[in-house]
Amino acid sequence: MNRNTDPSSQAEKRLISSLTHACEAAKLEIPGFLWLTHEGDRNLSPGNLHVVWVFDTQASLAQALETGQGKRMYELTAQAFTEAAIAVGAAEAHVSFDTEEACQRHNGGNWQARLSMLRLNH
Repeated sequence: MNRNTDPSSQAEKRLISSLTHACEAAKLEIPGFLWLTHEGDRNLSPGNLHVVWVFDTQASLAQALETGQGKRMYELTAQAFTEAAIAVGAAEAHVSFDTEEACQRHNGGNWQARLSMLRLNH
């Protein structure tokens, strides 16, 4: 099957585009937020889909959550899923938060190892 016409490939492209928009909006709105990533199986089945929002420091993350920005990140995630035509229940079940500071401290800055660890714990 041609990868360009593969429905899962198209869904992945839509999700990446939608999450990119969510990321750019959050960078403007939420102090300390840096980037996000997503993980899931090839078919983007909702049960395996997960988005990690990454902040610079634990203090920035705590401040964002204390001031209600967690709700905004859940909203942006839900909107991205909707735009990508991926039906999930509550976005909160598909979101976690992390920091560059924690990755550096616990994984020597190796995000691949850190995300693998998070995947096992989610």
